[in-house]
Parts: sequence; C-alpha cells; structure tokens
Amino acid sequence: MTRTKRGYIARRRRAKMRLFTLSFRGAHSKLTRTMTQEKIKALVSADQDRDRKKRDFRRLWICRINAVIRENRINKIYYNYSSFLYNLYKSQLLINRKILAQIAILSRNCLYMISNEILKSKKNSPEIELREGRVEICMRK
Repeated sequence: MTRTKRGYIARRRRAKMRLFTLSFRGAHSKLTRTMTQEKIKALVSADQDRDRKKRDFRRLWICRINAVIRENRINKIYYNYSSFLYNLYKSQLLINRKILAQIAILSRNCLYMISNEILKSKKNSPEIELREGRVEICMRK
C-alpha cells in the first residue's frame, strides 16, 4: 500500500484556524494547539457576551426610568422605579422598559403624563384588600 501524505488537508485546516486567531497576541496566534484553545475560548465568550448585553441594556433602561421618575417633584409625587412599574402594570398600561426609557430621555413630559394617568386611575379604581381572611373591596377617596 502506498503512503498517503496529508499535509495539504492539515495545512488548510490550520490556515482557517490561523485566520480566526490572526489578531491574537503572541503564541495564541502562532502555535496550533494554543490557537485551537483560544478559538474555543473566544467563541464561548462571544456567546456569553450576547446574553450579557441584554442584561446590561435592561439595567440601563431601568436606571434611566428611575432617574426621570425621581426627578418628578412638580406634582409632589415621590415615586421610585419599582412602585411606578407596579402601578403601571396594575393599571394595565403595558409598555416595556425600552420604550419607557426612550420616552424618559426624549420627552420627560410624556412620562410625567403617563405617571399622572396612573395616579388618576389608581384613585378611581377599587382596591381589593385582604383583611382577616376575607376579601374586601374599598374605594379610594
């Protein structure tokens, strides 16, 4: 049986790896074994960072909404983010955090109008309370 030389196939596989790790420093872009390890590590990090990006944006939106809500001292409403969102969902105004953050940045008056609407609906709506094991419906005045 004749001898088969695999140099071409192996070289092509390593060349593809080298293109991926071209910008890495030192041995991470030169040596084949460390190249493969660094490629795997880079791809894992890229996957984790896609999830991290979603978390970071959500935190940013929450910070923006909270900052604008706390500034609203015109109407003597001392809100914070958690109570604002609780009342928002309770009054069935379903707006996600991304849109609320854009409204907070671009037009604060619009966000203040939304918070005023929440307060109006909160005053006029009956509140369900649990007292001593039974449910009571109370109107706010």
